Amino acid sequence: MAALMNPYVGAAAAAGFLLVSAFGLIALTGDPKAGAPVVRLSLAKIADSTAPPGWRDALPPAGGGQPTFDSVTVPLVSGQDSPTASAPSGTAIITIPPDGRVDSPQGDGAALPPAPIAGFVAQGPSGPLPAIAADGRTPAQAYARPFVANGKPRVALIIGGLGLNAKTTREAISALPPEVTLSFVPYADGLQGWIDMARAAGHEVLLEAPMEPKDYPDNDPGPYTLMAQGSPDETLRRLDWILSRASGYFGLTNYLGSKYLQTPTAVQAFAAALRQRGLAFVDDGSAAKVSGGLPRASADRIVDDSLDGPAIDAQLTALETQATRSGAALGSGFAYPVTLAEAERWAAGLADRGYQLAPASALMTNR
Repeated sequence: MAALMNPYVGAAAAAGFLLVSAFGLIALTGDPKAGAPVVRLSLAKIADSTAPPGWRDALPPAGGGQPTFDSVTVPLVSGQDSPTASAPSGTAIITIPPDGRVDSPQGDGAALPPAPIAGFVAQGPSGPLPAIAADGRTPAQAYARPFVANGKPRVALIIGGLGLNAKTTREAISALPPEVTLSFVPYADGLQGWIDMARAAGHEVLLEAPMEPKDYPDNDPGPYTLMAQGSPDETLRRLDWILSRASGYFGLTNYLGSKYLQTPTAVQAFAAALRQRGLAFVDDGSAAKVSGGLPRASADRIVDDSLDGPAIDAQLTALETQATRSGAALGSGFAYPVTLAEAERWAAGLADRGYQLAPASALMTNR
C-alpha cells in the first residue's frame, strides 16, 4: 500500500493500465486500415521540395472538395506564404487504398494515376521528359484516359488555354465531366499543380506547343515558339523545354501554327521528336492532313469561334450531327466563361440524346 501511495508509482501504474486497455480494444475490434499499405513522408523534406510558382492557386477553394492525396508539388504545409518557409518536423503518414486508386474531387472515383508514372520519364537537358517504357508502352498510352465504347456515336471535346487564369482553370477542372480533355499552356505558373488537379478529377491532359503563325511576329506565341524555318536542332531544343515543364500529358496540341504546320520540313522535325517521346498529336483542325507516324486526331470544328451562347450551342449540336453520320466527332474550344458554361450544360444531356462523351484520345488513329 505504501508503494501505491507513491505518486511516481501511481502514475506509472495508470499509464500501464491505459496501454493494456488500448491493446485490448485493438485486439477486439481490429485496425480497419491494418491491411492497407502506408507511406511515411518527412514533412521537412516535403516542405523543402521545389513547388511550382502559383501552387496555391491550383488548390480548390475551401470546402470545394480536395483530392484524397497530396502531390509532392503541393507541400503539406498550411498558413505559409512560401511552401519552403518554416519547415515542420516529423512525418506524414498517407494510407493508400488497397486498389491503388484515389477519388477525384468530384467524388466519382474517376481519378487518373498521379504523374509521373514510373518508367515513362527520363531526364533531359531542361528537366524530366516523357519516355517510352522498356516494354514499349508509350506516354500516349499511359496518360490517356481509359475508355470503353458502348456502341453509341462518340463525341469528344477539348478545352484549351488553361493554366493562365486560375478561376477559369479551376472551373474547367471541377465543372466539366472527366471525359472532357483539357489542354494547358506551357508558360503557365504552377503547371504541374494544375495537371495534377486535372488528372485527379479524371481529365486527360494535352500540352500546347506554340507554333509560328503567318502574321508572326505581330502575333507572337512566346519565346519558345516553334519556327517554320528553324533548324531541327533548334526545334528539338525548344520542344525539350516545352515538354520538360510538367509530366502527365498524353500528347501535344498546337497553339496557332498557320505557317509552321504548312511547312513540311518543320512538321517532319516536330513529328520525329514526338515519335521519339511516344507522344500523340491532336490539332485544332488546322493540321488535318499532317501525318508523321503518330497517334493523331484533328478537331472537326472549333466550337467558340463566335463568343455567343446560342452560337456555341449550335456548334456543339453540329458535332452530334457529325457523330451520327460518321460515328465520332471532335470539337475544340477555349476556356472562355461562356464556352465552359455551354459545354457543361451540353455535356449533361449528351447521354440522354443517344451519344457517348469520349476523351479525345479515344478518337485517335495512327497516321
